[in-house]
Amino acid sequence: MSTDKYTNEVRQRWGNTEAYKESRQRNADTDKAVKALDAVLGGFAGLHRNGTAPDDEPAKIQVEKLRQCITDNFYTCTDEILAGLGEMYTADERFKNNIDKHGEGTAEYISACIRSY
Repeated sequence: MSTDKYTNEVRQRWGNTEAYKESRQRNADTDKAVKALDAVLGGFAGLHRNGTAPDDEPAKIQVEKLRQCITDNFYTCTDEILAGLGEMYTADERFKNNIDKHGEGTAEYISACIRSY
């Protein structure tokens, strides 16, 4: 699937939402935003490797970092959006596989952390 196809899918699924409009306005530096998000996802992988439970304080702090990263770089990450992302990270194989590049099971771990949060 090409980037254009992802872009078209995103526009079709969420193009009429306020979050999409906000993201289009904010996302001037895509590389910077992707690197910031990648760093946060890597932080989850580290917690997972260290055996931090999803309901432990460091995991909750990491969820807040994720929420803030999304808000700073893409769109306001509400509780509803955060919960939806947690589900999508495991339900959509493309997201799961991309996140699990940080370490096997990272997507499931992030999803559990968000549910616990």
